[in-house]
Amino acid sequence: MDMQSPNPMKGIFLKVASVVIFLCMSTLIKAAGREIPAGQITFLRSAFAMVPIIVFLGVQGQLRDAFRTNDIFGHFKRGFVGILSMGCGFYGLVHLPLPESIALGYALPLVTVVVAALFLKERVGPYRWCAVLIGLVGVGIISWPRLTLFREGGFGSSEAMGALAMMAFAVLGSFAMVLVRKLVQTERTPTIVLYFSLFASVFSLGTLPFGWIDLGWTGLIMMALAGFCGGIAQLLLTASYRYADVSTIAPFEYTSIVFGLIVGYVLFDDVPTSTMLTGTAIVVSAGIFVIFREHRLELKRRAELRHHTTQG
Repeated sequence: MDMQSPNPMKGIFLKVASVVIFLCMSTLIKAAGREIPAGQITFLRSAFAMVPIIVFLGVQGQLRDAFRTNDIFGHFKRGFVGILSMGCGFYGLVHLPLPESIALGYALPLVTVVVAALFLKERVGPYRWCAVLIGLVGVGIISWPRLTLFREGGFGSSEAMGALAMMAFAVLGSFAMVLVRKLVQTERTPTIVLYFSLFASVFSLGTLPFGWIDLGWTGLIMMALAGFCGGIAQLLLTASYRYADVSTIAPFEYTSIVFGLIVGYVLFDDVPTSTMLTGTAIVVSAGIFVIFREHRLELKRRAELRHHTTQG
């Protein structure tokens, strides 16, 4: 999508709106019940998310072009890895307190730095490596109470499995982000969004033989609304980057922990522990440092490019 005239406040508003609506999606999924299989959640979320996306593209006159792709196999790979990540994330969401699942999800951008360095050969300096390591320490602080063998059920408890699932979500999600970075070199944003929802629906439908449950009308309506929220939030998130730089908008992702703490306490009686709050503060601080470090490096690269252009 083409960059519009810079309007940072509008970009920030759209970003925060996407955060709030993504939180509504998570709340609906969590309220629907922890007995729903992750594959079934993923299918319903992905399938219903396509409705607002297709309507939006149709209104914009972009629907036909959105299906045109130069790298269908790239979308296939991104969809497969992304659906595994999404499934792990939804499992962690329904088996952990809402604020903890959100906080553990913050490990994704940190792990992405590692994966990008290893597989895209991106240069990562000592400052960012330190931030990543410190952030992962924060993840460990949040996770440890759920993983310790001294708790009832040990590693076999549902909460321990939820914490492990959120770690898998971060690792798999980072690989998905690397695949997206490759796709954006040849594919347009609407095409990437549309094909991901399409492949996510198809792949997750394959989990049907493994035991989906009857949701009833209430559960189905809640999951449909969750899917709509996911699609709308994705559109708002995409739109936000048309009005401001990534470095301006990205830190507002962390407002989700504030909203998550409020929703978790009011709706699910989730009382944050001191350990969880300490770990979250470390992860958020590390994530914001990485964002601003990326911003400074990008400004430096632009300055060097202008210098070489003028010298040439």
